[in-house]
Amino acid sequence: MFKHILVPVDLADPEFAKSAIDAALAMVRVSQGSLRLINVLPMTPVMLAEYVPPDFDVQQRKSAEDNLAAMARNCGMEGGRISSVVRQGGIYHEVIEEAKAMPADLIVMSSHRPDMRSYFLGSNAGHVVRYANCSVLVVRA
Repeated sequence: MFKHILVPVDLADPEFAKSAIDAALAMVRVSQGSLRLINVLPMTPVMLAEYVPPDFDVQQRKSAEDNLAAMARNCGMEGGRISSVVRQGGIYHEVIEEAKAMPADLIVMSSHRPDMRSYFLGSNAGHVVRYANCSVLVVRA
């Protein structure tokens, strides 16, 4: 059974991750394991750096950490079994790196229905499925 589960959350659309969080919570409750929510912030493009406040990245991180921690509290699990982390960089790369760092037994993530654009270019979920060292469960919204 899976004991250490990682769930990526897009804070721009937290409802989208709800089905993945619910699936992960059900597995964690059965296995008496732990759950970690992760949000990945994009890097601020260099060409925009002069137009944003100097502490823009710090503000973004603080906001993301607060929102993710609130989501974790609302999951109904005791604090020692649920945690959250905010990383910055490419989404699938940071999710895979966090899974290695935990180490995670399973990554549970939501995915949109595939369309022609994602068929040719791939999606974050597709990259995680291909390159993660642990099992990946993709939950369709």
